[in-house]
Amino acid sequence: MKDQAEQLIGQLQMYNQQLQGILMQRQALSMQAKEIEKALEEIDKAEDDIYRSIGPVLIKVRKENLKNDLAEEKEEAEIKLKAVEKQELRLKEKVEEIQRKFQEMPGEGG
Repeated sequence: MKDQAEQLIGQLQMYNQQLQGILMQRQALSMQAKEIEKALEEIDKAEDDIYRSIGPVLIKVRKENLKNDLAEEKEEAEIKLKAVEKQELRLKEKVEEIQRKFQEMPGEGG
């Protein structure tokens, strides 16, 4: 029983670490999508030339080209975000399953 409990605790710790990594990815992707959305709003307001930062250089670009590029980047970020959210859900389910198993063990948690 003790070995099984230790094994479950090890799995729980591993899944919790993975979950933290997933949560950080989700936060970064969410922020990226919001930043792109804000950039698209500002581009719509702009009447003059638009410049895009490429490394340390600013390059003049056509407004429509930049809007299309940013829309693609936003879509990619949202697709990745959905995948990360699915991973998060699966990991949370695994954590709950292990917690349930641990609580069902005689003399351990339940």
